[in-house]
Amino acid sequence: MGKASMSETKTESQGAPKADDTRKNRLVPDVERWPVDGDTPIIELVDVHKSFGKTQVLNGLSLKIKAGEITVIMGASASGKSVLIKHMNGLIKPDSGKVLLFGQDTRELGAVALDRERKRVGTLFQNYALFDSMTVRENVAFPLVENQAMPVDRAEKLADEILADLGLEHVLGANPSSLSGGMKKRVSLARAIIANPEVVLYDEPTTGLDPIMMEFVDTMILDITEKFALTSVIISHDIASAMRLADSIAVLHGGKIIAHGTPEEIRNSELEQVQKLISGANKNDISAETARSGEFEEDADYAVRVRGLYRAWGKNEVLKDANFSAPTGKITVLIGGSGSGKSVMMKHLLGLFLPQKGTVEVFGKSLGEMNEPALREMRTQIGMLFQHAALFDSMTVADNVAFPLVARGLCSAADARPRVEALLEKLRLSDVADAMPTAISNGEQKRVSLARALITEPKLMIYDEPTTGQDPILAAYVEEMIVEVQRDFDVTSVLISHDMAQTFRIADRVAILHKGVIIAEGSPASLLESEDERVHEFIFAASVSRDKEAAAKQASEKPASEPG
Repeated sequence: MGKASMSETKTESQGAPKADDTRKNRLVPDVERWPVDGDTPIIELVDVHKSFGKTQVLNGLSLKIKAGEITVIMGASASGKSVLIKHMNGLIKPDSGKVLLFGQDTRELGAVALDRERKRVGTLFQNYALFDSMTVRENVAFPLVENQAMPVDRAEKLADEILADLGLEHVLGANPSSLSGGMKKRVSLARAIIANPEVVLYDEPTTGLDPIMMEFVDTMILDITEKFALTSVIISHDIASAMRLADSIAVLHGGKIIAHGTPEEIRNSELEQVQKLISGANKNDISAETARSGEFEEDADYAVRVRGLYRAWGKNEVLKDANFSAPTGKITVLIGGSGSGKSVMMKHLLGLFLPQKGTVEVFGKSLGEMNEPALREMRTQIGMLFQHAALFDSMTVADNVAFPLVARGLCSAADARPRVEALLEKLRLSDVADAMPTAISNGEQKRVSLARALITEPKLMIYDEPTTGQDPILAAYVEEMIVEVQRDFDVTSVLISHDMAQTFRIADRVAILHKGVIIAEGSPASLLESEDERVHEFIFAASVSRDKEAAAKQASEKPASEPG
């Protein structure tokens, strides 16, 4: 998307505002915009404290957001980043301290005055917050229509133009539930900027996206920040994205900002917590020196073998003649972009979907030839670790782990206890056996979920995006856990992922799924030798070495229609 690609540069005859109106806020057009070249911060937090019950989230936090710049806020999971961003847009007020939004203390503003200031701020939420009952067009036009800023037809025409700039002209009448994660993210962005805000707050804008789409979102943020003289504040876990985008990076830890400086200053920080975040998010592990090599013969022992798999819903072809194999006793990563068909492939491996064409073999048996009782029996040999721990909050850790044995009638809770205790000890969880899931850390919850998957002694483990949404420290912990399971348990592992750096760190075999087709399959080292440009683009899209200037150059050259 080019620097002049946003639809607001179009002429009035095309339905867009005049050029001299492009920077007026459409919800509060009489308000003078905050100067981007002044010394007064556009947002400032001074000694902010915030608690929920006995849990203190922000503890004397101070931070200045400079107008016209991109500030990235990083921190571990549950460090208070989302609470911080809700203070910035006035959704939450501090218990003590000050939040100055456009120079005004949010605690001293009445409801009407605060609402007026909040209309100057756009927010892109992590979970999209789109209305499934509305079309894409209606979702984007909603802020203007709801606030009666312009007639419905004009608001929807403007929405169409912005969506076209973001490569979404083909889904204007679709409902959000039918879109991929990457598309939903772009729809949310369009809605956040349609009112011409002065500040845009992004809550984890690239979480759950593949490397190519991550870079595309980054370039969009650079583009609109510069074009509309915006101030952007980004909550992020991704150090590569932060280094590409940020004018400054603030690190949140213990309820305070412990470091705030340029990307280079943060990279060179000697603070332990800062270095943990940076090293945990290392995206530079992709090289011939670190990639595993070694190919597997066609007649090797494979726990999973997929041949010519086809799956479609109406005219929507999701998998098209896809071939995929997972050698027994190894870690195989199925990697692909948002909407590439990874989840559909996984459901075929579990026998939840049966092939319309082609074959799916698990443990040497064709799932298409099995009846439902046989499929259920086969699934008992497969363990699943989902993106989220999915534990029962009403059960102790030990009872959660025992649940598959008890629920299937394999043994009583009392008989299951020795097996559970032995497994918890092996996974270093004995100390939390009688704790409730809400009382343990995110990393421990993930490990408990793994224990529950392993208690039935599966032959195949499937990990569904296990590090999505995790901070770099926890993501590294989960990677170590997967490798540990491979070493200590007699299993074959299939990892569904969009993280290429992680893939190169742990995979024995990799398959890249692109628009329903496996475009490359083999050892990590072999992928580096591929002559397919799509493979190379996917491998290196999220490299931390691509700095802000390189991303900005790409933003000015790359057309918006490229990402599909």
